[in-house]
Amino acid sequence: MNTTLLCVGDVVGSPGRRVLTKTLPQLMRDRLIDCNIVNVENTAAGSGLTPGLYDKLVGAGVQLMTLGDHVYRRKEIIQTLETSDRIVRPANLARGAPGRDFAVWETDRGVRVAVFCLLGQLFMRLQVDCPFRAADRVLSAIPDDVHIIVADMHAEATSEKVAMGWYLDGRVTALFGTHTHIPTADECILPKGTAYITDLGMTGPYDSVLGRMKDRVISSMTTSVPCAFDVAQGDPRVCGIVVEVDGNTRRARSIERIRVDGEAEG
Repeated sequence: MNTTLLCVGDVVGSPGRRVLTKTLPQLMRDRLIDCNIVNVENTAAGSGLTPGLYDKLVGAGVQLMTLGDHVYRRKEIIQTLETSDRIVRPANLARGAPGRDFAVWETDRGVRVAVFCLLGQLFMRLQVDCPFRAADRVLSAIPDDVHIIVADMHAEATSEKVAMGWYLDGRVTALFGTHTHIPTADECILPKGTAYITDLGMTGPYDSVLGRMKDRVISSMTTSVPCAFDVAQGDPRVCGIVVEVDGNTRRARSIERIRVDGEAEG
């Protein structure tokens, strides 16, 4: 029997949390989703995650979570990273970094889905180890009884994401990119059966500049005077992909971009 995955792009602030919470249950029902994976990198006011928000996401039905370069922006999340079995930090951080390299979720039908995430090295502020070698290491550690493996490449450069897609083709069931908050139109099934997209886009307010208030960003860009880039509110959307996985080969059968529009509050 085939398995259907839902992968959701970076949740940005309260607008992202609200639209995800309101739409996720219906998406799970309507699309017959077996497992969802959500990037929660920007959940807390646009940067990082707190234990309280982690609990709310779990309560809303989020099953597996990935992070990115803001992984430790809220230091109180470290204990959650060390104890939770459903959230992962980037696998190519420094040796000894708190958190898991990968997490595994078992669906209601007994299919075991593993997820891991990687940080890009190009144009990123956080210094990390080679993501390609880290991917090799994580894949060698994932148990043999895992049926489906999904990777989140959290990176700035599209070239680095595309290269990782080719590198992991046939070794993971799906690889999606996050971080740049703009959905890309290059979803495909690579030759060896890996579902790929360069960026899922964000789950948050699109009446914005990458989730931040337009006037603040434009002012800073046009005057060179820094200011607080507060999270915007308008035009909230859920963006991501739905991937159908063949029950026999564990290869991706299809990949579809999705977008669900919400309503702004306030």
